[in-house]
Amino acid sequence: MIDNNKIVDILRTVMDPVTGQDIVSMKMVEGLSIKGDVVNFSIKVPNLDANIKSQLNFACIGAINAVYPKADVNIHIVPQQGATPGKTNTLNQIKNVIAVASGKGGVGKSTVSVNMALGLAQQGYKVGLIDADLYGPSIPTMLGLQGQRPKVKLLYGQNKLEPLEAHGIHTISIGFIIEPEQAVVLRGPRLGGIIKQFINDCLWPELDFLVIDLPPGTGDIQLTLVQTIPVTGVLMVTTPQEVAVIDAVKAMNMFQLDNVKVPIVGVVENMAWFTPAELPDNKYMIFGEGGGKKLAELAKTELVGQIPLIQAVREGGDQGNPIIAQMDHPARKYFVTAAENLVKQVDKRNKEKEATTVVKMVN
Repeated sequence: MIDNNKIVDILRTVMDPVTGQDIVSMKMVEGLSIKGDVVNFSIKVPNLDANIKSQLNFACIGAINAVYPKADVNIHIVPQQGATPGKTNTLNQIKNVIAVASGKGGVGKSTVSVNMALGLAQQGYKVGLIDADLYGPSIPTMLGLQGQRPKVKLLYGQNKLEPLEAHGIHTISIGFIIEPEQAVVLRGPRLGGIIKQFINDCLWPELDFLVIDLPPGTGDIQLTLVQTIPVTGVLMVTTPQEVAVIDAVKAMNMFQLDNVKVPIVGVVENMAWFTPAELPDNKYMIFGEGGGKKLAELAKTELVGQIPLIQAVREGGDQGNPIIAQMDHPARKYFVTAAENLVKQVDKRNKEKEATTVVKMVN
């Protein structure tokens, strides 16, 4: 007699081709019924190509027949809700994709990306982080992962990267693949190819937030991103300085183009003031003031956080111990507040606006 619980355990050995997790944990199996030697169930899948669907089907049948040779296994493969026609992997297991952008370099965008990602994780959310700044990958250093390499897993005939884990989040970076001193010399199409690999060829688990640390400005990587995955919203990073705000407006406007239309969900003003460790109550407006608020008003969004220029924030990034992970440090409160406000803004965006779609560029 075929045991229902045993069939479930057997199906736990079959992997989801998108996430690399087992199909039972991913809630892909529905309507399991057993009558004598006949086993019936459905599998929900995104719109994968026919070859992978066929392999998934035979993997289930083979696993069951290895234990129950006489079992007559009937599998009905059905489209996953929200799957986009024509897309082989739409990352339906990820609820929100947040791009962190800036107009120019040196404003602390990667520092904000890392600390915001960890801040989301500390609130109990499942978080992933993509280092899309291919020319200057700093996430490995900031998360203390220098020298580590992602594993490659062969799944249904395709090589998939397994993101590394640090501080409770999953992350991928070109810095895990090349040597630290190696120059990244890539033209547009290759840059786009790497971004697509990080999105589609990584085994991302179920995530509440996927944070993507973009390079500064507007270029191939930004365009590839919005053409590859629906971006829930953009978090802009600027300093109070006027020249930083001017460049940030240009970057922001790219996401506001009629054929892009990705909402700006918030602004973080980094280096908002300088506070020396020996004078924690003092504020010195080294880069001026009001830039973050001005950018937020132009973007019709909220200033979700102001981060002061504090030496410990820089030291935490250099040492692989981000300030928000230092639970007793007084400076972590600035990122905690920013992360909490970002969640509110994303919730508001999801309630008030339609879901973002993948951008189709017209030449």
